[in-house]
Formats: sequence, structure tokens, C-alpha cells
Amino acid sequence: MDSPPPPPEDTKKIPYVVALDVGTTSIRSHVYNSQGRIKGTDCKKVNLIHPHPGWVEMDPSELLGQVKDCIKNSITAAGLSPCDITCLGLTVQRNTFITWDRTTGEPFHNFITWQDLRARETVKNWNSSMRMKVLNGGSSVLHLFTRQKRFLSASVLKFMSPQVSMRLLWALENIQELRERAAVEEVMFGCIETWLLYNLTKEKVFATDYSCASGTGMFDPFQVEWSTIVCNLLNIPMHILPEVRDTSGHFGTLDPDIFGAAIPITAVVSDQSGAMFGECCFNVGDVKCTMGTGTFLDLNTGKSPHASIAGLFPLIGWKIKDDLTYLAEGIISDTGSIIEFAKSLGFIDDVSESARLAESVSDSQGVYFVGAFSGLQAPINDDKAATMLIGLKPGISKAHIVRAILESIAYRFKILYETLLTESKIPLNNIRADGGVCNNNFLMQLMADFTDQMIDRAAQPGEMTSLGAAFLAGLEKGIWKSKEELQNLRQTEKVFTNQGSWSKYKNRFVHWERAVSRSREWYCE
Repeated sequence: MDSPPPPPEDTKKIPYVVALDVGTTSIRSHVYNSQGRIKGTDCKKVNLIHPHPGWVEMDPSELLGQVKDCIKNSITAAGLSPCDITCLGLTVQRNTFITWDRTTGEPFHNFITWQDLRARETVKNWNSSMRMKVLNGGSSVLHLFTRQKRFLSASVLKFMSPQVSMRLLWALENIQELRERAAVEEVMFGCIETWLLYNLTKEKVFATDYSCASGTGMFDPFQVEWSTIVCNLLNIPMHILPEVRDTSGHFGTLDPDIFGAAIPITAVVSDQSGAMFGECCFNVGDVKCTMGTGTFLDLNTGKSPHASIAGLFPLIGWKIKDDLTYLAEGIISDTGSIIEFAKSLGFIDDVSESARLAESVSDSQGVYFVGAFSGLQAPINDDKAATMLIGLKPGISKAHIVRAILESIAYRFKILYETLLTESKIPLNNIRADGGVCNNNFLMQLMADFTDQMIDRAAQPGEMTSLGAAFLAGLEKGIWKSKEELQNLRQTEKVFTNQGSWSKYKNRFVHWERAVSRSREWYCE
């Protein structure tokens, strides 16, 4: 008897998306399938360079080589070849920048990272300058007459070291070759995403996206363009700036000579916007809390940018064709670094152990901690504050200290969340949480109690940024048809609801605020 004929071959290509995440400490590449599951991964450690105290750099050639290897290795780990990949999404840390020669493609310096403090004096001098006072005062008057949000935002504008603007000004003033080439319009500027696009596409693409551009301090989110006011004020030549494109769209293809296939690059997004999209915070009032090195609390404000006087940042979350979505972002710089501090003192070995230790005592026995290694951000806004541990007495154990540390993180979260709530006047929806620190159940429960909000912890808490980049890339290629389809892929690991502990913390919170007041303005310089 003849054997049955083989079934017809399925010629439809199975879609796979590579998400490349270039962070501050690591580079990660994940291969996702159409169910949003990771099929292969690779990770490289970012080597930070400290040529002088306060300077933090990265070697651009080394970074580019690591990125290429990471992409290739993740595809191999998935058991695939480059020709099997449908598209790639790129997500990056914000505000780490480089400049290079338009003709030769050679950099004028290493990447100057967002952590770099070489422009600290420049920031201080500019913020106290007469020109800034005139800009702030004039904007305040214009807002009084026009009621336009952009003038309200400009009335409280202050430059900060983590933004690109002041460090770029420092580079233009202190690197002679860069200054000379800029004078003849032979300089190109970009953050990590722009440099990688330029090199991975064989110098065909010189671009960024709206989410990355809006975090630099040189982009006007209200006008949705590079800021002529800031660039003219600082004398930064606008011809060095890259084209700004939609977050989900075509950014060229990976050079087939490098990867063996011309893989389309169909998304570029900043890290926090990527996490917001990965968490599927698509509706006005949705809140995302990423707790890693710092805490980043982002609110979807829809089609309207938020003008803040309390220190929140109006950012563009993403632009997908006609969908322009804004975020209001508040930052607490020291979260993971506080946990690392506790580990360095031998109090804990990891985040989960800190929860167990904190729960082993009923309260902190009057011990209060203020974490201000990088100052205190919104709504306190004091970069001269000092870290403080107060209330120590005989009988205090490391469990009491660890509990005080975790409670302080929850207190900081509470006041930042309430700032978002009161300033935006938007009814806030459930909080979706990700990042390594949110693995601490004790801390998550405190945050839910202190805000009277449900906190939904993602099943992949450390990978939401990559997932967001994959989602954005896949939408452009039709792997996923809609945001509603993406919401079905996002998974919850645990939900924390208000258990009513705030009543017993009210008085302790008042004492913590007293500790904060004592930590303020500690450093004179």
C-alpha cells in the first residue's frame, strides 16, 4: 500500500522579534515569539570608565562590538538564524550621548553617560545666571497672559546634570576639535540609540525617536520639536541634531554584512517608555512604577503634556502614527542603590531577604532612614540633602534598621505618587510594577497600603523594558494587530491590595518627615 502523501509544507514564516536593551550596567538581547515569550537571550556587562572623579564614560567601539555579539548570541541561543528574525526593537538608557565627525564617522570623545558630573559647575552657574532668571520670569509673565502650559513649564525650568544639554555644552566648550568641526557643520550628535542606528545600518540612518529625544532637555514636548529656545540659549548648533521619528516605524535594516540578514529595525524607545508600553499602560491615568537603581513613576497623561511646578517631567511616551502619548514622570534616584548600601554593610544578602528581616520585627523602634545619596528629588527637590539614619539606641538590631530603610522607600513613593495625583488632577488607575526591587513583598504591600491603590506586579518584572520594545517593533510588522492584543499577553505575577496598615504608620510618617527636614541643605557646596 502506498504511504500517504506528506502534508503540505507551511510556508508561512513564524515571527520572532529581537529586543535589544542597552542599560547602564548591562546589555541584553532577547528573542521573543508571537506569544511574548523569550526563546533565547544573551547579556553583556557594560564597562564604565572613570577617567577623573565624577566622570563616567563608555567606550563607543567596545559598546558597538558588545551589541553585535549580544544580538548574534541571542539568536543562536533561540536555535534560530538571522534570516528567521522578523524585526528588531531597540531600547536604551536615556541621556548618554556622543558626538562624531560627519565625514569620517570617528567619535570626538567617549560616550558621556547620564551619571557623569563633569558639568556640575556649569549647571550651577547657568541655573543662577541672569539669563535663566530672565527666562523664568518672562515665561511666568507669558503664562499669566496666555495660560499656555509650555510657559508654565519654562517658568520653573532648571538645568540638571543627568540631562544631555549641560554635558553637551561642556563638550563643545572643552573639546577643541569638536568645536572647530561644529563651526563648519561637520558634527553629528546622538544618544546611544542614534549612534547604534548609524553604525548598525552602515551609516544610512541618523535618527532618534520622540521618547528618547524628549528626555534630553533639548526637546520641546509642547511643540514636539527640538527646542530652539534651549539650543539658542546655550549656543548649541541645531544642525548636529538627528531626525526625530515615530517610536514604532521603520528605522532601516541591520547591515547584512554584519548579521547575515537585513533584519528590519522597527522600533526605538527610551527605557522607561519601553517599560510603560510593556506594562500595557495605554490609557490615561495608567501608572507604571519601575524600581531598579532608581524608582521611575510614570503616569499616562494622554494627548496633553503635563506642566509641573513640583519637579515632574513632561515626556513623550511614544508616537505611533497619529497616536502621540505623553507621560508625567517622577524620579527617586536612590532605590536599588539603597538596597546595595544595606548589602555592603552586611545587613542583608538580597532583596527578598530584606523583606523577611523587616517582617521579623513589629516596627522600626523609632529608627528612621532618609536615602539621599543623589539628593532628594520631587516633590522635595533638594540636591544638597544628606543620607541620614536617626533614632539609634541600645537594643536596636539590624532588623529594625532594614525595616526603617524599606519603610523610607515606601514613604518616598507615597509622596511622589501623591504629587502625581494632585498635580495632574487625573484619576489614577492601578499601579503596574516591575524592576528588581519590586520583588520585595513587604515593600510592595507597604506601597499599596500607603497609596490605597492596587499594585499589579508583572510576571517578568525585570524584562518589561525589553518586552515593550518587542511589542512596539512587532506592531509595525503586523505580528500583533492592536494594543488590545498586547494586553492579553502581559501577565500578572502577584497583586497587592490595601490591607489597612496606614493608620498605624501615620504618626511614624510625621517623624520620618522630621528626619527629612533635618537632612535637607546639609551640603553647602
